[in-house]
Amino acid sequence: MKIRRVFLVSIFILFVQSLSVAQVSVYNKANEYYKNGQYYQAIDLLRDAYSKVTDNDIKSDITFQVAECYRKTNQPRKAEMWYKKSVQKKYSNPIIYLYYADALKMNEKFEKAIENYKEYKKLVPQDPRGEMGVKSCEMAIKWMENPNGYKVANMKFFNSRESEYSPAFAKAEYDEVYFTSSRDGATGDDTHGSTGLNFSDIFTSKKDKKGNWSTPVPLGENINTAFEEGAVSMSKDFNTMFFTRCERHKKDAIGCMVYQSERRNDEWGKVEPVLMLNDSIVVAHPSLSEDELTLYFVSDMKGGMGEKDIWKVTRTSPDSDWGVPESLGAEINTPGNEMFPFIHDDGTLYFSSDYHLGMGGLDIFRATKENGSWKVENMRYPINSTKDDFSIIIEKEKERGYFSSSREGTDEIFSFVLPPLKFNIEGVVLNDKTDASLANATVKLVGSDGMTLTNETDNEGAFKFMLRPNTDYVFVASKKGFLTGKEKETTKGITESQTFSAEIRLSSIAEPIELPNIFYDFAKWDLRPESMVALDKLVETLNDNPTVVIELRSHTDTRGSALTNVELSQKRAQSVVNYLIEKGIQPARLRAKGYAATMPKVVDKKLAEQNAFLFEGTELTPDFINKLESEEQQEIAHQINRRTEFQVISTDFQPQN
Repeated sequence: MKIRRVFLVSIFILFVQSLSVAQVSVYNKANEYYKNGQYYQAIDLLRDAYSKVTDNDIKSDITFQVAECYRKTNQPRKAEMWYKKSVQKKYSNPIIYLYYADALKMNEKFEKAIENYKEYKKLVPQDPRGEMGVKSCEMAIKWMENPNGYKVANMKFFNSRESEYSPAFAKAEYDEVYFTSSRDGATGDDTHGSTGLNFSDIFTSKKDKKGNWSTPVPLGENINTAFEEGAVSMSKDFNTMFFTRCERHKKDAIGCMVYQSERRNDEWGKVEPVLMLNDSIVVAHPSLSEDELTLYFVSDMKGGMGEKDIWKVTRTSPDSDWGVPESLGAEINTPGNEMFPFIHDDGTLYFSSDYHLGMGGLDIFRATKENGSWKVENMRYPINSTKDDFSIIIEKEKERGYFSSSREGTDEIFSFVLPPLKFNIEGVVLNDKTDASLANATVKLVGSDGMTLTNETDNEGAFKFMLRPNTDYVFVASKKGFLTGKEKETTKGITESQTFSAEIRLSSIAEPIELPNIFYDFAKWDLRPESMVALDKLVETLNDNPTVVIELRSHTDTRGSALTNVELSQKRAQSVVNYLIEKGIQPARLRAKGYAATMPKVVDKKLAEQNAFLFEGTELTPDFINKLESEEQQEIAHQINRRTEFQVISTDFQPQN
């Protein structure tokens, strides 16, 4: 019996050992695919190993690897699920919080993403990606709430159930497009191990006179092969094509190079390699400059700053050889991936990055040269989304073109256009004192672009003008019996169509005009600094009305001796005149007069609205003030009487040069 028991135990041990060996074997095979970058093929094997392995450490590693496979094959929803499992299993590498946050952001779960970016920042404070992730979520929310005006549409004519990306204009008229596709009909019948997609070819579609696009067809056999082709760039005459070809090498690694082909009689000729670099297996995504002397491309070659960088080679003429590759430097390249460059004819560089501050996945960026340096800006929503957005092309004269995006699942081609900006201004001219609208007032528009227009207000005092983009405007309103008034507006820097509103208030010259916020110290006549703002506005008013002569009037309250108040008010009025003269107003246009307390203020509509104990038309005499209920009300009345104002006394002054 004892012998039998020992025998059974031995059998059980052998079974466990064999099972353990089998588990390790399954995992080793899956791990080999994973290490070779065959992520799509590795997923099922890793998940199979996950269900069989009992070792918790190995199970934790597999969980992370499955999440990574889904991330690298652009399946953010499944990646999120497996990163969450990895976090729950307390995977030892804190990078899981960063990648989990990235997946959450791509799935538009911004608040949860911010939590995990902050956790990563706490664990790895020296890595800027934690703080950048928080900012990117905040910006994504803001940008999606405030789109930048581009109109984006899915190009259903180009797209299929497979992947379509990297469009390129094939004619100067923009009525033919080349693009990359793994759809049925592609020459290559193999499957890419890292993506699970068929090998891609270059297809073309043409637009007829009615604006309809033809069914896409592959280019000739000289271009498409059993390997992967795509990412096209054309010469200025559209007779030379640069494109990427990726061939399978040993151990299933894919190596990419840039090739070119010449068009002869509408047929593309035999291809020739352009860029082959010994220390890199990736040379891809060519983009030729308008003068054909610079070729931009993407590579993982030594000397780069990250995983994939944008480089360039130059030549002295279209017939000479390309020079030594040169990195675009830290202004463009980052520790992440910079890919799919497109150099516009105006010198603007467009590219995609997963490291520059963006909305999620790859974002499209625009870079312009300023003082010899690149200034990079995100193209924002809706060009960018929380998914991968890349490979943009733009027409020469219009903000219109195509780009690629995975926002609706697989990679697809989208069109975009920035509609012409439309700006209008709708304004009204009012009596400054009574708020009544002023009909038949003349309103003159003066633009920084030299445009001048004149209009008259209608019976409601309203006026309207159409405005141009990137222009500063001044609107000058005038009417007989009133001082000229003006308002300013600008359309510079505004990226969305808009209707502005304006209100121009004119002051009647038939009665005194009070200057608000003119202050003096007690019993003194020196102007306090805070008075300068109101007086500078008066300077502007006098410059806008160069033929008027005014009397500056200073008033005191009834307290104190009459003689003292007369002297004080005269000196205060003169201090205002002196300030205006210092600002360039001709002395002959100015009179100073101190009225002391001889002209009590008459309550107008605005004062009555501001003070419930005052009534329109009431004169603030000493008798009235003394009968007010409280000292506070009396002090308010005294303050109203202490004022500085001006009265137009002539409108026929002849300005001197």
